[in-house]
Amino acid sequence: MSDKIDDIQAQWREIAPDLDTSPIAVLGRIYRIATLAGGPVAKAFQAHGLDRGEFDVLATLYRAGPSHELTPTDLYTQLMISSGGLTYRLNALEEKGLITRVKSQDDGRSSRARLTKAGCERVLAAYTEDLGVEARLLDGLDPPDRAQLVELLRRLHLRVERNAAALEH
Repeated sequence: MSDKIDDIQAQWREIAPDLDTSPIAVLGRIYRIATLAGGPVAKAFQAHGLDRGEFDVLATLYRAGPSHELTPTDLYTQLMISSGGLTYRLNALEEKGLITRVKSQDDGRSSRARLTKAGCERVLAAYTEDLGVEARLLDGLDPPDRAQLVELLRRLHLRVERNAAALEH
């Protein structure tokens, strides 16, 4: 059985046979899967009045523990986005009543983002729907294959993370 990536590699072999296209056999499939899954996942978040970026902020705050609160620096570091991108998201979430900003007890000049009760409820509802969508996207992949894929992807993630950091230096 072949897929779109096999077709792309075959085209490259024909037109530029000296190129090693093996990296897209892995990364090309990951990009394509992420793109294909992105639409249904985005639709699940939209059903709860959120975009993916807003959901990511809410989920990060929720996972922070019982206080559901983090500094902006902690948030943008965990989310791997710019401080400007985070500010935009925080403003939108505050307007929706899903977060509030509270003065830091440690440093009066800074604030922390905290989920509101509505924010907690919204993120749980959106995540529940997202998990259902993701389960349907994975339907037909049996548990042993899933477990093997999880382990391989974990190893790939760690390797790419390390290699990407090395490429940036």
